[in-house]
Amino acid sequence: MSKKILKVALDTPLDTTFDYRWTHTTTETSFPQVGQLVRVPFGRREVTGLILDVLDSSDVDEGKLRDVIALRAPIAPLSSEWIALCRFAADYYHRPLGEVALPGLPKHLREAKPASIDRVLKKLHAPAASTTLPAVDPEVNPAPDSSPNSAPVLNDEQRAAVDAITRKREFAPFLLHGVTGSGKTEVYLHAAQALLEQARQSSTRAQILLLVPEINLTPQLEHHVRARFPHLTVATLHSQLSEAERLRHWLSAHEAHADIVLGTRLAVLASLPHLRLVVIDEEHDPSYKQQEGLRYSARDLAVWRARQLNIPVVLGSATPSIESWHHAGSGRYRRLNLTQRAVVQASLPRIGLIDIERDKAPEGLSAPMIAALHDRLAHGEQSLLFLNRRGYAPVMHCDACGWISHCRRCTAYMVLHKPERRLRCHHCSLELRVPVSCPTCGNLDLQALGRGTQRIEEHLKATFPMARVLRIDADSTRRKGSAQQAFEAVHRGDVDILLGTQMVAKGHDFQRLTLVGVINPDTALFSHDYRAGERLFAQLMQVAGRAGRAAMSQERRSEVLLQTRYPQHPLYHALLAHDYAGFAEATLNERRAAGLPPFIHQALLRAEAKTLPMALEFLRSASAQLPHEGIRMNEPVPLTITRVAGVERAQLLLECESRAQLQAFLTRWMPALRAMKTRLRWSLEVDPVDI
Repeated sequence: MSKKILKVALDTPLDTTFDYRWTHTTTETSFPQVGQLVRVPFGRREVTGLILDVLDSSDVDEGKLRDVIALRAPIAPLSSEWIALCRFAADYYHRPLGEVALPGLPKHLREAKPASIDRVLKKLHAPAASTTLPAVDPEVNPAPDSSPNSAPVLNDEQRAAVDAITRKREFAPFLLHGVTGSGKTEVYLHAAQALLEQARQSSTRAQILLLVPEINLTPQLEHHVRARFPHLTVATLHSQLSEAERLRHWLSAHEAHADIVLGTRLAVLASLPHLRLVVIDEEHDPSYKQQEGLRYSARDLAVWRARQLNIPVVLGSATPSIESWHHAGSGRYRRLNLTQRAVVQASLPRIGLIDIERDKAPEGLSAPMIAALHDRLAHGEQSLLFLNRRGYAPVMHCDACGWISHCRRCTAYMVLHKPERRLRCHHCSLELRVPVSCPTCGNLDLQALGRGTQRIEEHLKATFPMARVLRIDADSTRRKGSAQQAFEAVHRGDVDILLGTQMVAKGHDFQRLTLVGVINPDTALFSHDYRAGERLFAQLMQVAGRAGRAAMSQERRSEVLLQTRYPQHPLYHALLAHDYAGFAEATLNERRAAGLPPFIHQALLRAEAKTLPMALEFLRSASAQLPHEGIRMNEPVPLTITRVAGVERAQLLLECESRAQLQAFLTRWMPALRAMKTRLRWSLEVDPVDI
């Protein structure tokens, strides 16, 4: 009988590891290894932990040590590279290692359901099946032939990009800047094909990780990948999978059966023992930043992971983030340009501005917009109207006394959802019946102010009674699979006018779409958030790029119309010229002058309390915990939406010109914050995207 001490990371807020005693007996069939999952007692519970070290002795008195319950032996240990990735994320974002490593694992692994695990492993290791299983199931063993199916011929720019990526045998970050419709996906797939073929010829394994920003973009890309590579194993990882599906897909990647893994931001922490290429599609998208718990950037972790493994990483976008554009300009990234659309005779759409101070839009749509919709309908073409505001109207109002539909739990308005006859808060999800009369004065004539997608949909159906109108937003796609069904209807041509929010603005290849109309984009022009202009420009270029992706004559060229009260604004003029480079350089100059990222590094301490003074006082005390020479601590301030679900919120912004200096301070500061006696909730975010 022999004994070992296991150092184990657990999913707890305690920034420490725990020692457990493991005793070898004659019934044991395996010895513990670093990276193995283990069941251990913690308090009165049994939990899953991750073995970080196996030692002969412990600094803890042996009488206080508890025994390991069981090892998860059938599963291959998580690699040292994967553990290093989690350590980096834990150190950089200042979270306990267990909080980084364990929540990303499938629930069935963490809850130790051996029957489910053994069943999946048995299927994965079974002899290759003679037929391919359904697309939702990654349990397909690869056949020797992995050649692509119906791969289109690349143009010169695409071929140059693929050659640049596949020639590299070491870490190389590429910024693939391509106009919308330029065939960035084909560059990804051809590069993946080449790297997988290189591995096959050298009798080694290779895996490709392809990240997308949002779940609704996954089915279209997954279908494309599976159709292209029918003999490869493809796994998907995102939050809408059932726990059984997630276990199968995760184990397929971890056991190296999956050749290509598609996923949203959580997939960046997947176990991929033979990773050879990382792709971040739409790399500019803020959805890559987790906004609760471990507030990580999947894009930044993907770049770090590629550096760690000494492999290429591709960041693709028609509108790169300002940070990535700056890195390309400084030589840190290599920029690859795709300046033309991939489909021959498919040109970028004409962009026009409609001045709604002159051409009024009483029901949300101006006369020129309605005329353009009539024209496209007459020619059997599809149109898209983009309004990034769901619901029927942003607020209800009483003209008699001035009552407004405030949320009683948030410093926000309750949005009218007319079909459901409900007022709904989009921040705390509180729902109320629409009042028959004013709650303050009894006035029966309550007014809906502003317009959301439901109200525009109502107006479209009245104006175009013969048109097939479809609304796609978070309200219309609540059921699982409903978004995919809606997009399939658009692709089939069963929709004449598509109305939607940001869900429709990017990543979708609508071949019949020739007109895009943008309603009310002006609100972002005057936001206090310094990133608002960057996001608006990206959003408008992305939604404009949905038009004209198929070959068209110059006479019937696709068109984008923006309704605005500020047609002279520089942002719109850059958009008219499809001049992202000019916009990005102007934005960088502004940020350099103002001392904003990427020329400075930031961290944000947030506090949530019953009262705003309590939150502000905690932040003031936190700022006084340590000397902060070289670190600029701004005054604590309330958040823009100060109260959410009855909780008051405030924040403290830290800034420093040196990332290393800021990180060193945060490393000293966090233990001091954890030692503060407080009953309120607080959190730290490094590299915040919403301030």
